[in-house]
Amino acid sequence: MAKQVAVLIGSLRRDSLNRKLANALKVIAPATLSLEEVAIRDLPLYDSDLEGASVPAAWTAFRQQVKSADAVLFVTPEYNRSVPGGLKNAIDVGSRPYGSSVWSGKPGAVISVSPGALGGFGANHAVRQTFVFLDVLPMQQPEAYIGNAAKLFAEDGSIGVTETRDFMVKYLEAFATWIDRSAA
Repeated sequence: MAKQVAVLIGSLRRDSLNRKLANALKVIAPATLSLEEVAIRDLPLYDSDLEGASVPAAWTAFRQQVKSADAVLFVTPEYNRSVPGGLKNAIDVGSRPYGSSVWSGKPGAVISVSPGALGGFGANHAVRQTFVFLDVLPMQQPEAYIGNAAKLFAEDGSIGVTETRDFMVKYLEAFATWIDRSAA
């Protein structure tokens, strides 16, 4: 049975490069992985005053989706050398209330995507930094910083650059191995 991977896309834009890559990854993922987006667009900003009897339904649904996944994959752009606000909010929503984090013990990986040459290096490492507190088990290698992404996709949405496609296939295979190894 395929491992369920919760995919969090850092860009809220419907036609973002990150969403395009996440969708392309679903097609090339090994049969042992099932990649499913967990939407973050409609999550109210985290506010501990809303915990308890008045928890927003969107928080509850989000937490259940992430909790039920076998692993998490973050696909994110870089905003101001860090994590986009929507993604940071999703991380916070999933980590609370304290002691009830949905992230804890899950294997995780990060792919950063950017039209620039650095490939979202700052965001990638900012997400990885949160893994320490979240108790996410990070896949260390290979790392994925996808730069010049505006030229990456074919008209059908697939990854049109052979070297990048081949790298993404190897990355997902390594992630599948990491998930299995982490579960042992």
